[in-house]
Amino acid sequence: MHELRTGSPDGARADFEQMLAQLASATNPNVRVIAANPGDWGIDAFAGDLGGAITVWQSKYFMPKTTTNQSQQIRESLANALKAAAANGHTITLWILCIPSSMDGPAASWWDGWKKRQEKAHGLVIELWDETTLVKKLQSPEGDQVRRAYYEPFTAPAASVPAQGQMRLVLDVEEDEATALDSALFVRQMTEAGHVELDSAKRQFFNADLVAREVAHKGVPAEVAALSSADATLHGVWEMQFNECSSEGTLPALHGRVWREVRSEHDKLPKVLRLEVTHSWGLVHRLVDNRRAGWVTYWRQIASGHADD
Repeated sequence: MHELRTGSPDGARADFEQMLAQLASATNPNVRVIAANPGDWGIDAFAGDLGGAITVWQSKYFMPKTTTNQSQQIRESLANALKAAAANGHTITLWILCIPSSMDGPAASWWDGWKKRQEKAHGLVIELWDETTLVKKLQSPEGDQVRRAYYEPFTAPAASVPAQGQMRLVLDVEEDEATALDSALFVRQMTEAGHVELDSAKRQFFNADLVAREVAHKGVPAEVAALSSADATLHGVWEMQFNECSSEGTLPALHGRVWREVRSEHDKLPKVLRLEVTHSWGLVHRLVDNRRAGWVTYWRQIASGHADD
């Protein structure tokens, strides 16, 4: 993505470094960068006091994988940072290597041994932000704005991207996020309706909420209008099924009937939103969470009481 954004590996390297500074700042207080003049003291970004102890983020744009061929560069980066620290009167307590790829087997084995030796020799902690760690941090609530700014606004030309490749990813919900959703109104409404297993509902809501927040953040009129249209369509699906189930006395079947209707309506929702069925179901949960729908006859009372809580 960085190479597509900038058009070259050199541009990608600088873009990746800028992204890391923003991500470090989003997840840690008081992060700064050092401008090269002529050197950068072996620091791409840091937190702390340059008259005392600091944390250092070191960016290395190794793509498409990291091998032992890059081990010398890693050694030199830490050595330069420690040399500059000694010369300029600060101490490095945490050194974080940031790479956009994963290490192969030999590199991972070398890293684990080298890391332990350096920590013991210099009395510091060394961490690795590799492909897996960076994706996790970018998908966290703290990294959400960085992910949107550096990745979501950019799309490759339509002719070069298969239609399936344009569909959104359906993300897993981290355990702490899932626990936090236990107090959400849409979960309360489902519990009142007798639903016991709620993991998929939480995942649906989580993914739909990411879409809604992205649309609001970007503010593209066509996408804002498309989301409003999708909400109106899905609200109509719920309302029609609610009224029918109420008149028939079959309200316990409401949830399943709405879900089947949402699946049939999914392909008709605005394509600009690039929704999977999971997102469409999640948008219904957002309607419930926004006090516009529910799964029992007294859903309005539940919503009102939840607001008081």
